[in-house]
Amino acid sequence: MDRRTRRPAHRALAAAVVAATAALGAASPRAVAADSTAGAGPAAPPVPLRVATYNIHAGAGQDNVFDLDRTAEAIRDLDADVIGLEEVDVHWSARSNFTDEARELAGRLRMRVFFAPIYDLPPAAPGGERQQYGVAVLSRHPVLDARNHDITRLSTQTPDPVPAPGPGFAEVTVNVRGAFVHVYATHLDYRPDPSVRRAQVDDMLAVLAEDRGPKVLVGDFNAEPAAPELARLWDHLTDAAPNGGKTCPALDPVKRIDLVTVSPDVTVVGAHETATTASDHRPVVADLLLRRRGRGPS
Repeated sequence: MDRRTRRPAHRALAAAVVAATAALGAASPRAVAADSTAGAGPAAPPVPLRVATYNIHAGAGQDNVFDLDRTAEAIRDLDADVIGLEEVDVHWSARSNFTDEARELAGRLRMRVFFAPIYDLPPAAPGGERQQYGVAVLSRHPVLDARNHDITRLSTQTPDPVPAPGPGFAEVTVNVRGAFVHVYATHLDYRPDPSVRRAQVDDMLAVLAEDRGPKVLVGDFNAEPAAPELARLWDHLTDAAPNGGKTCPALDPVKRIDLVTVSPDVTVVGAHETATTASDHRPVVADLLLRRRGRGPS
């Protein structure tokens, strides 16, 4: 799969979202202080980065009550620098009050945001906003590039769907005090048949193979790490929390399907899930170390 080939709408949307959120996602004091130390050379000490993944259940808790304030507070408590979010509604439906959750969360948390829709449907009413649903990445650090890649999808919005390329695999390139890292956020197919997830793994790895430098892939994989369809991932990436706790459902979890994974050139200091019922999943946080190279990504 050619990672550079996307429908024109995806390219235009990515550019529009990055431009629109640059002012919204003003850096926090912590991020400003951190970014001011950039510019170290190849021998500089490694740079710490805390990343997280969180399926926010469209802003509804384990109790199925929509409460974006509760969602924002749960994310704030993670104290993460970069967070991949799954099940993000943007003017999607009444279940989330047609809220632009990506923009609202970025504003409340004073972070930059990139939203990558999986579905992009016409407005529910004439003159309304397009109904979108997908994944997002929040960042305290500058985002140098953002892309919405196609991977294999089995649509939930069309009758008798067949597997086909579809958007919703987010990639952002982040400048962390002179260390440049590719962060990807994904949400894999939920159905019992593993064949679509297996194809999605192949597609994601093809995208990652086109990028150089440190890589962090996070998301809701809808499969536990030992699942056969995820096996190819572990030839290229490492599970940041191999002994981590289970993540779903949030109240009394029985499976670990929310993962942070890293390329071999990223050091994992520690990782853990966080007990909260602000969603039906628990978030996972990982503390990482990145090497600074003294120049931009290629």
